[in-house]
Amino acid sequence: MVRFGDSIDRPTNLLVHTLSHFLSQHPLIGSVEFVPAYATVTVYYDPLRLSFEEVATELQQVVSKLEITTDDGPRTIEIPVCYGGEFGPDLEYVAEHNRLTPKEVIEIHSASVYLVYFIGFAPGFPYLGGLSDRITAPRRTSPRLRIPAGSVGIAGTQTGIYPLQTPGGWQIVGRTPLSLFRPNETPPTLLRAGDQVRFRPIASMPEGWDRMETS
Repeated sequence: MVRFGDSIDRPTNLLVHTLSHFLSQHPLIGSVEFVPAYATVTVYYDPLRLSFEEVATELQQVVSKLEITTDDGPRTIEIPVCYGGEFGPDLEYVAEHNRLTPKEVIEIHSASVYLVYFIGFAPGFPYLGGLSDRITAPRRTSPRLRIPAGSVGIAGTQTGIYPLQTPGGWQIVGRTPLSLFRPNETPPTLLRAGDQVRFRPIASMPEGWDRMETS
């Protein structure tokens, strides 16, 4: 595991993305895969082909010469969200918890530009940083057994989107009609680590949106 820091912040995560990009272009001989997170990159390798010392030495050399490049800039993906009601059953709670109105929560949530720190938990689930302190909320004390695909949630200082129907304990404030997990495409996810996300409020779901649940 290569650790660049102990905090959740953009400069640290940029180092994670830079190393990840390098490893995707120049995989280590004997490596199996690598997994980026907030501040770390974990490299899995075949111990019959490489020793720990060899992997550690090679990674140290790579990191020492790592150059951060942002020439292309991050992609910015707009995510339409229908807030509140049946699609956002916890919007009222988030508003009350922060002494705001539901409308204010929506305005604040959709005003920020979020960074996809990494993808995890479920295929295509983006952990997004950049949530305003004004609308943070704790996880539910009792997780739901079924969170519908496309649900947009808040947990602590993070916001995220459920790509599949799964159990979960985040506070659900809305839902998007977009499908985040796309197994027939390459890559199979709408969002990737390093992307930027903007949420756009919509008044209602478009016709046929529910097909994302079964597609």
